Amino acid sequence: MKPANDNDEAAPQVVGDLNWDGLHRPHIYYAMAATFCGLFLSVIDGTICNVALPEIAAQLNIPSSDSIWVVNAFQLVIMMLLLPFSSLGELWGYKQVYLRGIVVFTLGSLFCALSFNLPMLVISRVFQGLGAAMIMSVNTSLIKLIYPKRHLGEGVGLNATVVAIASVTGPSLSAAILAFAPWPWLFAINIPVGIVTFFMARRYLPSNPVRVIGRHFNRRDALLNAATFGLFIGCVEAYSHDVSPQLVAAGVILMLFIGFIYVRSQLGRRYPMLPFDLLKIPIFTTSVATSILSFTAQMLGMVAMPFLLVNTFGYDAVGTGLLMTSWPLVIVFVAPMAGWLISKVHPGLLGGIGLTIMSIGCFSLAFVSPDESHFGLVWRLMLCGAGFGMFQSPNNHLLLSSAPPQRAGSASGMLATARLTGQTTGAALVAMMFHLFGDTAPHNAMLLAGCLTLCGTICSLTRLKERLPGK
Repeated sequence: MKPANDNDEAAPQVVGDLNWDGLHRPHIYYAMAATFCGLFLSVIDGTICNVALPEIAAQLNIPSSDSIWVVNAFQLVIMMLLLPFSSLGELWGYKQVYLRGIVVFTLGSLFCALSFNLPMLVISRVFQGLGAAMIMSVNTSLIKLIYPKRHLGEGVGLNATVVAIASVTGPSLSAAILAFAPWPWLFAINIPVGIVTFFMARRYLPSNPVRVIGRHFNRRDALLNAATFGLFIGCVEAYSHDVSPQLVAAGVILMLFIGFIYVRSQLGRRYPMLPFDLLKIPIFTTSVATSILSFTAQMLGMVAMPFLLVNTFGYDAVGTGLLMTSWPLVIVFVAPMAGWLISKVHPGLLGGIGLTIMSIGCFSLAFVSPDESHFGLVWRLMLCGAGFGMFQSPNNHLLLSSAPPQRAGSASGMLATARLTGQTTGAALVAMMFHLFGDTAPHNAMLLAGCLTLCGTICSLTRLKERLPGK
């Protein structure tokens, strides 16, 4: 008999409770609180130190350009490790990966708070990013286990609300802390929250009801995945920071070469780390594509709009921050409503309507008059946020529910990967716009965002012809 290898996984067997249908009240509330706390920490730490970069650079006596690594190191590690950790979640259990992620993230926060030079801070941020990747990779998988199927839309909507709240809170919380304490406290506040979250998660989160016996973790796949996505982020960041075109081109060629090897190795796997088995499901693939388009458009707007508000309308940093808050703030209210509507309206239609609304907001900002009032800017920004909030919950619900129970981890990892891919691409496109168009770049960026959301609308509406999962 031929021995089993990575391409022939010794006929894995799916065992467990295939009819699992979530937790019961009040257990469900404690479990969701545990997942939301971890998600909030991991999202907020992606932006909380942005405001403090000048102070960090001054205190550590480093150039401002070098301080960017405090942000980039965190994001880079997350992007490289989301899919490997989501695969481990299917093997070890989502709860176990989540608990380890909380421990690593909390320790990383402690190391960040104790850092006294840039290398130590960057290494600590890498460690912190490792924990955040573990948390994010299984977050939505846990929601799928916690909520009964008929209420999954509500759970996904609340999850989107937590992300929106964290996005709104990050810069404001950072400014409030820096008003009374030095920058290490930006990381120190994570420690007590992380400890409480760990004990809540250990007690209330459910274990995987379904396991695959005979499946193994492939370290080579994990390395190829990390190299591919790491080079992708590295090339994007290099281009954004005016690295020589020759070096960027060399990085792109290396990324394509390693990516080709990685993709080729995944095509023959029964449970691939890059989930080609899920990408064969039309409604899953369309949801991933729509997610990338929408997050690219959102990041185009979130990065370009501050330049538009400062350079065209003359707002200062405080005024710009307050106006920009209206975009994610409205998501807090719309996302739960969209989650509630999932059981009543086809998610593909909800997503299409949401992205259409967002495109109207983006186009109106692209052609906004320099004499526009405060209110005129606010309602346009809120239109973008409302449209995105109406899209996000239904799209995430379709993506998660279309995956079989034993592949919920990979679906969760793909959801987070699509989000980060879109956000990274959007930020890079803004940089490219400034290279190409100069002062008119923010207007062109919003125009491109409107076009991308219209493409997302078309993708979302094509799902109307597909049979909904579980129907």
